[in-house]
Amino acid sequence: MSSFAFDTLKVKAGYSPMEHKGAVSVPIYQTTSYELGDSYRADRLFAFEEDDPIYTRLSNPTVDVLERRVTALHAGAAGSIALASGMAAVTYALLNAAGKGGRILTTVRLYGGTVDSFEQIFSEYGIEIDIVENPDDANEFAEKMRPDTRAVFLETLTNPFCTIPDIEKIADIAHENGAALIVDNTAATPYLLNPFAFGADVVVYSATKALSGHGNVIAGIVVESGKFDYGAGKHPQFTKPLWFLRDAQNNKRNILEIFPDIPFTGRIRALHLNYLGAALSPFDAYLVLIGLETLSERVQKQVANARAVREYLEKSEHVAWLRHPESEGSPYGDLVKKYFPRGAGSLVSFGFLGTEEERRKFLASTEVFSYQANIGDARSLIINPAQTTHVELTERQCELVGLSEDTIRLSLGLEDPRDLVADLARAFEKAYGRSED
Repeated sequence: MSSFAFDTLKVKAGYSPMEHKGAVSVPIYQTTSYELGDSYRADRLFAFEEDDPIYTRLSNPTVDVLERRVTALHAGAAGSIALASGMAAVTYALLNAAGKGGRILTTVRLYGGTVDSFEQIFSEYGIEIDIVENPDDANEFAEKMRPDTRAVFLETLTNPFCTIPDIEKIADIAHENGAALIVDNTAATPYLLNPFAFGADVVVYSATKALSGHGNVIAGIVVESGKFDYGAGKHPQFTKPLWFLRDAQNNKRNILEIFPDIPFTGRIRALHLNYLGAALSPFDAYLVLIGLETLSERVQKQVANARAVREYLEKSEHVAWLRHPESEGSPYGDLVKKYFPRGAGSLVSFGFLGTEEERRKFLASTEVFSYQANIGDARSLIINPAQTTHVELTERQCELVGLSEDTIRLSLGLEDPRDLVADLARAFEKAYGRSED
């Protein structure tokens, strides 16, 4: 279906009703295992000569449709793998790229849990993490490259401030040094940005967020271009012969031989999903598929709501500062034009001008905005990230991110923008005990 447009693919790609008894909606294949038929077919399946499902931890027809559909939504993508959470997607992707003794070059402009995992998880596996302190300067990525840097990791729209890295320039730097570029595109979604068009090799998502968009499922997805050369010598984990990949004659084979077109997601499926087990359930895959069908419409409305709320906040006497790539005076104007012509996302962060108690009253006083640790939901959400979603960051890391105690993050949903603005105005009034005017 590669000739079809995005909005057709998000509804149709990866699924043929006549291959599933004519079911118009993707069926939920709620089964653990699958009939192998006979031992001869089993031999072919376990020798990777056929790719039908064997066990739902590794593959499932409902999950397979989701993987195919997400792949289709990224022009230039070769394959995807769906997982049980966004953190599983990030963790598996970085473990897969780093291998034994590798390094990851990244920034602290990431979800707080991702940053903390570098110290709490990756360091225990001997994987070194190098930090670019000023990601707005692409030259710093070049300066901090090491011979054993195997991947660069970025968020395309960072959380919570929606800063924008120069993806194409950083991709060139990574490739010049034999490293893959992995990007977390959760806040942008493939509707606003296709990172493969600008040199990314791997894209990860927390499908919990805007991909599904209804706050009812935890899921993650890893997508790959299939174009990066993992056999060039810097990623020996992809060329190491493995016994369990042996052929019918018991000859050991490596990942590149088994998955020549999708080595990155193929290796995640064969090793990390297989042995660490963060499998996405068929029902949860079904929920993400339902959410994908309205992705464009939801994101368009959320971007429009973000603009309306931003315009109100820019004029409010109770706002110390405001962060959004499209706001007046933003340093990301040129990058917005290059990477985000449809809009730079639905996150808006601002500094609350007042005491801690007034800030707490403000957060407790919204009625339309929900106080939740999530983003990309159909509902508009509000939170204080320094005390919640990014509480893991050290003082130094907060300083690098620019995250202060007064930060309020909004994730705009699908409500009427007039109600959203009025809700914030009422909350300000209640927080200060007086009217805004």
